[in-house]
Amino acid sequence: MNSASDMYDIAFIGHMCFDEVIPYQGMPRVAPGSAVLCGALAAARVGKRVVVVTRMAWQDQNILESLRQNGVAVHVIPSAETTYMKVVHPSADVDERQIYQLQNAGFFAVADLPPLAAHRVHLAGVTDQEFNLDFIHGLKEKGCRLSADMQSFVRQVQPFRHSIVFGDVPNKTEIVRQVDMVKLDIVEAIVLTGTDDLERAARVFEDWGCPEVVITRSDGVLARVEGKTFYEKFSNRSMVGRTGRGDTTFAAYLARRLDHDPAEALKFAAALVSIKMETPGPFNGTLADVLTRMSQRS
Repeated sequence: MNSASDMYDIAFIGHMCFDEVIPYQGMPRVAPGSAVLCGALAAARVGKRVVVVTRMAWQDQNILESLRQNGVAVHVIPSAETTYMKVVHPSADVDERQIYQLQNAGFFAVADLPPLAAHRVHLAGVTDQEFNLDFIHGLKEKGCRLSADMQSFVRQVQPFRHSIVFGDVPNKTEIVRQVDMVKLDIVEAIVLTGTDDLERAARVFEDWGCPEVVITRSDGVLARVEGKTFYEKFSNRSMVGRTGRGDTTFAAYLARRLDHDPAEALKFAAALVSIKMETPGPFNGTLADVLTRMSQRS
């Protein structure tokens, strides 16, 4: 049995990938990406002990360097190829994106996992090609306290064209019942619940059996926790770092939520991701930067 001092605060499970981002009227760029990268770095840089479990090709392990430099432990499950995502912004609306998965590292299996000694385990997939119900049930049987990013199920890769469509998830209520927290954005909320009202969408997830729901959109983030609703606006002065907004928001919330109440955790998450969105790439600030931004907003 692991003692509390031996445990990681958060384990992030999901594909590492290459992100090719083509901004509206901007220069294309390719960089390491994924929900686990953005999330793990955000949590690690504010002082949490973090481990990442990922699937990828051995030869691409150089994209893990930023994680390791920031003290994140990494367990690699080898795959024939590393996931490669292409994201096109066809207009000035940063929430309008065309997404393609050009390479795929494959589904996770419980048998491939290392021992997961972590207070929280977050399923941070980029498409529906990473997790299935058997995997989720297997984690629950191991006693993991789970959270899930609903983009891991709503973003559905189409055969042949490799484009990603946002589709409803037939077993969504079963997935939601297995997790203690869920993260989604406004687009995913509309697909899954039929409403663009953040609080109404959160109440639907609550009715399905999830006690803690976090939903992002371009101007801010809402949390609904055990019947109470909280909302915080973002304070960013630029959108150049929009990619990874939701992943970073939830990771910051999850990190702060380990030892703070929901209102404080949401303020913290909104401040951290606001800093992140002002610079391309994952969050590169410090805990002091986040606390300063929070004080400026109070």
